[in-house]
Amino acid sequence: MENFKQLGISKDLIKGLNELNIKKPTEVQNQVIPLLLNQDTDIVVQAPTGTGKTAAYGLPILERINPKIKTPQALILCPTRELGQQIAKQLFKFTKYTDKVFTESVYGGEKIDKQINSLKRPTHILVATPGRLIDLVQRKAVSLESVQTIVLDEADEMLSMGFRKELDKILKFLSNVQNKWLFSATIPMGIQEIVKDHISRTAEKIYLSKKNIVNKNIKHQYIVSSPETKKTDLMQILKAIGKEQGIIFCKTKNATKELTEFLISQKISANGIHGDLLQKERDKVMRSFKNKGTQLLIATDIAARGIDVSNLDFVLHYELPDKDEYYTHRSGRTARAGRQGVSLAIVSTSEIKQLRNFEKRLHIIFEQL
Repeated sequence: MENFKQLGISKDLIKGLNELNIKKPTEVQNQVIPLLLNQDTDIVVQAPTGTGKTAAYGLPILERINPKIKTPQALILCPTRELGQQIAKQLFKFTKYTDKVFTESVYGGEKIDKQINSLKRPTHILVATPGRLIDLVQRKAVSLESVQTIVLDEADEMLSMGFRKELDKILKFLSNVQNKWLFSATIPMGIQEIVKDHISRTAEKIYLSKKNIVNKNIKHQYIVSSPETKKTDLMQILKAIGKEQGIIFCKTKNATKELTEFLISQKISANGIHGDLLQKERDKVMRSFKNKGTQLLIATDIAARGIDVSNLDFVLHYELPDKDEYYTHRSGRTARAGRQGVSLAIVSTSEIKQLRNFEKRLHIIFEQL
C-alpha cells in the first residue's frame, strides 16, 4: 500500500504520523496492520530491527483502545527500560490528534513506589519489562483484567537477557487474552518453544525477508588488523569517520571500560555503557549520546539492548560477537527507518572465517577496506 489510509488507519492517527514524517508504510507495516486492525488473532512476525515494528503493532492497538475503560487494555513487553520509554514516547506522538490514550512505561532500576503512584492514573496501554511487571502484579499495583492484547517486542532479546521464566509466567497468567502478538528479529529455538507453548496453532506467521534477516540498508565492511595494531587502526578509522556518530561494540565489561578510557585519553568524545553502571549513570550516558553531546558510545551487547538513536551513522565491532543474532542486533542499531548505515568490523586474519560464516548464515556480504 502507498499510504496508511489504504491500510485502514483513521485520519486523526494519520495526522500524527504525517507530523513525524511517517507517510509510506514499510514492508512489515503493510503486511501486519491489516491483519491486526479488525480481528482477534495471534501472530508471529520475524522482521529485521529498525523496520517500523512499533507502528506495525502500535497503530492497531491505538485503533482498538476504548478510552472509557481506565485500566490497561494492551500490554507491551520489551527487554529494556530504554526500549520501553521509546515505545511509550512513540505511541504518545502518534495520538497527538486523537482522543487521549494514556500509556505508562514501567521497568526495573526505577523506584517501584513512583511507578505504583503513576499506575493510579488512567492507563490504557502498559509497556513493561517482564521482571518489573511481575513485581507490580504481585503487589496488586496493576490490574490486567481488561487486557485484550499482549505484545512481545524484541522477543529474542528478552530471551537472551534471561527473561524466559518471567515470560512463561506472564503468558500463562494471560492465557485467555484474545490477541498475542510476537515480534522478533530472529527466531532461535527458545522463541520457537514460546510459540509452541503459548501462541495459538492457527496464528498468522510472517517471516519477512527471510534472506534479509539483517536490514538490507546496511553496508558490511571489515579491516584486517592484529592485537598489536588494533588501537592504532581504530584511531585511523575514527579520523576518517570525522564527526559521524556511532556505537563501538566490545564483548566484555572490562574491554568496554578499557577502550573507553583509551579513547578519552586520546581526546575523543566517548562514553561507555556496561553492566556495572548504576541506572542513574546509564541514563546520563544515554541522554548525552542521544542529544549528540557524545560522538561515540562504547557498549557490550547486553548494555546496548533496546538502544534506539535516530540517524546513527555506523556501528563498529571492535570485538566480533560469538552469535549470529548478536551481529544482527548490533548492526541493526544503524540504518533505521529506511536510512543507510555502515557496520564495520576490525578482525584478525583468524577471524575472517567467522565473517564468512556470518555471510553464509545471514545472507550478507562483507567488503574489505
